Amino acid sequence: MAVTRFYEAFHPTHYDIKLDINRQAKKFAGHVTIDGEALTKTISLHQKFLQVTSVTTEGRTLSFETSDEQEALTFTLPKTGPVAITVDYTAPLTDTMMGIYPSYYQVDGQQRELIGTQFETTFARQAFPSIDEPEAKATFSLAIKFDEQPGETVLANMPEERVEDGYHYFEETVKMSTYLVAFAFGDLQKKVTETTSGVKVGVFATKAHQAKELDFALDIAKRAIEFYEDFYQTKYPLPHSWQLALPDFSAGAMENWGLVTYREAYLLVDPDNTALDMKRVVATVITHELAHQWFGDLVTMKWWDDLWLNESFANMMEYLSVDALEPDWHIWELFQTTEAPMALQRDATDGVQSVHVAVNDPAEIDALFDGAIVYAKGSRMLVMVRALLGDDKLREGLKNYFAAHQYGNATGADLWQALGDAAGINIGEIMNSWLEQPGYPVVAATVENGHLILSQEQFFIGAAKEQGRTWEIPLNANFAAPQIMKDARLDLGDYRELRAQAGEPLRINVGNNSHFIVNYDATLLEDILKEEGQLDAITKRQLLQDLRLLAEGKRLSYATLVPLLTKFKDDPSSIVNTALYQIANFLKNFTTPGSDQEANLKHFFDQLSVNQASRLTWSAKAGEAIDDQLTRPLVLSAALYADNAQAKEAAHQIFLDHQNQPLSIEATIRPLVLKNEVQNFNTSALFDQLLTDYRTTSDPSYKQDLRGALVATKETAQLRDLVDHFEDATTIKPQDLRGWYHGVLANPTGQQLAWDWIRNEWDWLDKTVGGDMEFATFITVTAAVFHTRQRSDEFNAFFEPKENVAGLTREITMDKEVIASKVALIESQADAVNQAVAQQL
Repeated sequence: MAVTRFYEAFHPTHYDIKLDINRQAKKFAGHVTIDGEALTKTISLHQKFLQVTSVTTEGRTLSFETSDEQEALTFTLPKTGPVAITVDYTAPLTDTMMGIYPSYYQVDGQQRELIGTQFETTFARQAFPSIDEPEAKATFSLAIKFDEQPGETVLANMPEERVEDGYHYFEETVKMSTYLVAFAFGDLQKKVTETTSGVKVGVFATKAHQAKELDFALDIAKRAIEFYEDFYQTKYPLPHSWQLALPDFSAGAMENWGLVTYREAYLLVDPDNTALDMKRVVATVITHELAHQWFGDLVTMKWWDDLWLNESFANMMEYLSVDALEPDWHIWELFQTTEAPMALQRDATDGVQSVHVAVNDPAEIDALFDGAIVYAKGSRMLVMVRALLGDDKLREGLKNYFAAHQYGNATGADLWQALGDAAGINIGEIMNSWLEQPGYPVVAATVENGHLILSQEQFFIGAAKEQGRTWEIPLNANFAAPQIMKDARLDLGDYRELRAQAGEPLRINVGNNSHFIVNYDATLLEDILKEEGQLDAITKRQLLQDLRLLAEGKRLSYATLVPLLTKFKDDPSSIVNTALYQIANFLKNFTTPGSDQEANLKHFFDQLSVNQASRLTWSAKAGEAIDDQLTRPLVLSAALYADNAQAKEAAHQIFLDHQNQPLSIEATIRPLVLKNEVQNFNTSALFDQLLTDYRTTSDPSYKQDLRGALVATKETAQLRDLVDHFEDATTIKPQDLRGWYHGVLANPTGQQLAWDWIRNEWDWLDKTVGGDMEFATFITVTAAVFHTRQRSDEFNAFFEPKENVAGLTREITMDKEVIASKVALIESQADAVNQAVAQQL
């Protein structure tokens, strides 16, 4: 079904929306008047699940038709031109975390609910008839009535104006897209402050949480808005910025203008016991959504094919802003350990989408939200742009971009134009190859006949069809070289002269800011590794990252990586250790549980971790380096996998010291302590205690830790009990189900149980979370775990019949290849890898 743009026939200018919501009956009544310009007599408005009772204009009642397939309400007007259309209807509250829906939570053992909204991408049409397309910007006047209880709070994009006949009326919004409209109501607590420019900033949450959990977000949000007003040189355009934690929320967060909604885990922080890495994540989520208040809300993509304009930019800005707000956190290192490897991994599979991608079916819009491409790869593109332009020109270009397009829509070409004009560079020409083409290049650096040669070709992991693509690559080399490599092959001249002139080994993509990898020949790689002690942390990380990808792409043997791990095992940098343990953990795929090879690998893990574990211990030290805080869980996790008796006993003792209140265990090590207890000191009483804690705690970080521990049990009966709770929303909320499924699937003892469940319950899963942008990621996490030929065959047998389902096609096609490439790698190299591990012992 092709996309029909309803905006082509009708241009709305203003919505007057009155909603009467009944929580008890789980339904609402709507009365909406839309002012606008009819370009044709017959027009369609978007609607989904609305029971329309009347359509009127100028006192006339119109006949109408509704179509669930087209998600349309269609009628014929008396004339074209300016018109006001009134629609009356009723509709259900959903339980899908889309449209208008209840979030459930408990206070003192009593279940309560909070009503919230989620309208991106195409779910505003479940709340009110509209032209539900990004280009159809209008102003909105919202009035909400509900079965109100004393003391309840109601929030919306704009401040409340008055209460009349039970309706809460809110000030008219600025011109905006339908998907950014939001409101919520329920029994809430709040903390409010004000920016230096007079913007009210508030954090809201249910009363299941401690008041102190709101403080961290309030501080970050206030300072982030002040930072963005200065960086963008454009004032925040609304009177307030509310941040609301919803107990049930499908995505991580949503940038509704003036009322940003979040998963509780990504907004609320216990200031007394939250790990630094979690604080960094929460801060980047908040700054990501607040970056959108300008880039996405003030200026919005014209159509969903330019979704990257919103997400890629906000993804870059979240790091840029947190770096300014908390420079000691070294937040760009988090970019190196999350966004960069995620983008490089996903983008190496043939069939991946490009950053800019056409949308041919409404169901495909949600499938565009590929975090590794639209967010991570797109943000890497913009980091490249920032490096080329510098911050002064970037800010100048953005200021001009906002001035030209505020309260309107833009395309990628508009952004490149504004930035290029500011910098005097044709940035669009450089970036087009990255935006429009899927994949990325590997640059081979070789010494041939005494000359240093660079060549580029597309890099693939797994089977692929070579398309002859090339990119305009910002080389950022430390040798004399062009700024941009446009050609497939480049001769830089006499290598010895270049090496003498540089005085150091050749390195390309210095800083790892550009979206490509480097394949150094043996001469050049040996030269780099000889000076390993002088390399900075990002360069070491980049070497390990690029070599891992080259091994997965079968350009070198995975066995050659094993001795490198020993070389870097005592490095104090957390970003080096994350790269090291990503490779080490992949080695597990080459063994089978209980085998001699697995025993050797555990000994090897012990060698890798023993010095660092001894140095760092299980207790944080006053004033210790951030790198130590972030490295500790990596090496202690390795020590536990290694069955290091000292590590297991230390973790067990920590649990015993806190067994009456496991929540009080220091948050950085708590997931390891709980997992160790379940794996090595398990009892039915312990398991029941932790599952009860999971059901009752309101601390989102503790919930994640408990899940990680429970899914690690070696007891089949306990794993079966967990799978039996997958469809019990009072234990496992649908928003959290993917993490539980993935955890049981990744446990060799539970894999069959989880795999049987998803195959047997696919229709239930589709009904419960289908249509949600995260639905397809159940397929992604399955492919991430599977690595045997049997599982590959079973995966294909189950998912191939679903390949034609809109929104799932690309994911299934790619993930079949993801598994197949792992199987081929493991089958061909297992002996060599296991031999390499044995040689290290």
